Amino acid sequence: MAGMASRGDSNRQRIVEAADQLFYIKGFNHTSFSDIADAAGVARGNFYYYFKSKDDILEAVIARRADNIREMLAEWDEEYPDPRDRLHRYVAILTNEQHHIERYGCPMGTLCTELSKLEHDRHRDAAEMFDVFREWLEEQFRLLGHADDARELALHLLARGQGVATITNAYRDPAFLRREAVEILRWLDSL
Repeated sequence: MAGMASRGDSNRQRIVEAADQLFYIKGFNHTSFSDIADAAGVARGNFYYYFKSKDDILEAVIARRADNIREMLAEWDEEYPDPRDRLHRYVAILTNEQHHIERYGCPMGTLCTELSKLEHDRHRDAAEMFDVFREWLEEQFRLLGHADDARELALHLLARGQGVATITNAYRDPAFLRREAVEILRWLDSL
């Protein structure tokens, strides 16, 4: 019985991972059950055992992304004692994910934008991924002595990163991304 449960958990996890990638690459609206089942290697007939609707999968993908963000930020908190180094690590996401950003944009930003256009019920849930980053960024700015304007600084950094991702994707210009990442780091160091 335990083997069946772990196989089921494994299948469910594969479905969520496949959907996560497909939602990023193709978009939520352009990804079908068949696409996800094929990518996950799960028979379509068994697929409905794990998820009754694409919205159920979307909910699981959003939860997975938010959990991954929380884990990553907790690791950074452990690895980098200085909040300025943590902020530098945050900016490094742009350069580390440059190829994907150039092709597909930001996974959070593109999903939020798509769900907003669709007036999808899960739009607010998707925006909570930004909340996880914003709250963490606010804490870093507070630790750097910017308690009074921590929220504004966090939102500015989020917005600047999203803008860089959008322009990089629109123009397919990785050099722009690298230049902007350097400018963001200069701004952070000037605070």
